[in-house]
Amino acid sequence: MSAAGPAASRLAVWGDPIDHSRSPDLHGAAYRRLGLDWEYGRLRVDEAGFDAALDALDDDWRGLSLTMPLKERAHARADLLDEDARLTGAVNTLLLGEGIRGFNTDVGGLTSALLAGGLGSARSARVLGGGATARSALVSLRRLGVDAVELRTRRAEQAAELAGFAERIGVRATTAELASEATPSPVDLTVSTLPGTATLPDAVMTALASTGGALFSAAYAPWPAPLVAAWTDAPVVSGLEMLLHQAVRQIRIFLHGDAEQELPDEAGVLDVMRAALR
Repeated sequence: MSAAGPAASRLAVWGDPIDHSRSPDLHGAAYRRLGLDWEYGRLRVDEAGFDAALDALDDDWRGLSLTMPLKERAHARADLLDEDARLTGAVNTLLLGEGIRGFNTDVGGLTSALLAGGLGSARSARVLGGGATARSALVSLRRLGVDAVELRTRRAEQAAELAGFAERIGVRATTAELASEATPSPVDLTVSTLPGTATLPDAVMTALASTGGALFSAAYAPWPAPLVAAWTDAPVVSGLEMLLHQAVRQIRIFLHGDAEQELPDEAGVLDVMRAALR
């Protein structure tokens, strides 16, 4: 695969499931605003089929957005990684060319989403789920000043691994089973990385909502998810905010090769992307 030049105009989001993804709406609106004749689609690709699908791409392809369950596989295939991808072991953006560059824009996207939602002042948090997005959430929370977190996962080994990661980045972590009915200690913020279809016993959701502070739910389809519906007395921020802000960083990468270099008329690009979500 040669370097992605001006003729490399194909992009897509891959994952499984993928039909719910709003990324084509966001990217399409941004490319039109920027005057870019780029095509951005979606394709259902599972973990077993990822390597073959990636190897089949030709020089028309500029890059990929990756969602679950592909973030670890993308990390393994990248030749070069940005800091957040190295730290979390997860890649949600691939820039294709002579080498494959991997980025994690979820960290910055979540940070921006929490700040935009007025949730950036939390000092204690609960993270639900134990996958790649949970690791990105921990990095984002640490950078916002959170120094204590409760981790709730379905499997004990997942909790232990995630707790070890939290400790390595300077966050004090405790763990509990996701479906535990014991009333947890209060926290300022809950970050749920669970799928939108995930269900928990009513008593568990009530306990989490009553002690969980504000809620950020990384999932946005279906909406409201059962957990979101239980959150009746505190602010809730949808995962669409994270999707929006991480997508801006992806577009910077696809255009400039740099997640920190702003787009031309970035405020206007953000406006049309947000309108596409409505």
